[in-house]
Amino acid sequence: MASSKKNIDLMKTILSNESLDAGEDDIIQMLLQERISENYIVEHEKNLTVGQRSADKLAKLAGSWGFIIFFFFIIASWITLNTVFLFNHFDIYPFILLNLILSCLAAIQAPVIMMSQNRQAQNDRLDAENDYKVNMKSEIIVEYINKKLNSIIEAQEEITKKLDTLENKNK
Repeated sequence: MASSKKNIDLMKTILSNESLDAGEDDIIQMLLQERISENYIVEHEKNLTVGQRSADKLAKLAGSWGFIIFFFFIIASWITLNTVFLFNHFDIYPFILLNLILSCLAAIQAPVIMMSQNRQAQNDRLDAENDYKVNMKSEIIVEYINKKLNSIIEAQEEITKKLDTLENKNK
């Protein structure tokens, strides 16, 4: 009975309704009928601000091989132009201007990428919560089906015993 009470409490939690007064069978039926899984990400994406969308786009761009190769090409060009081809070197070795530009870029880019990562972590938490509810629903339903199956098997064994007894009496 303690297990049944625990399952009813879990079902109430999954159904987000603590005031359910129905029995286990009724709650199972409600649980079977109600869709538990939700696509939180789509709903969450609709409510993004312009800054959040921009942060996601920047994180996607800055984390790509295309960006890394392009940036490597820009830095290599900068160094090559300033050491070999230009007579009037605007940023001579040790490339203080280049270091300043890279530092400013990193100072701006890092917080924006962190904002995007925080949002992704929030999405992951919503996914995990959703997965937990779906798993709990599945576990409760499987346990319920198992109980019902066991009771059917017990009833069948009882019927088989009664039939055997009747057959033995008739012989």
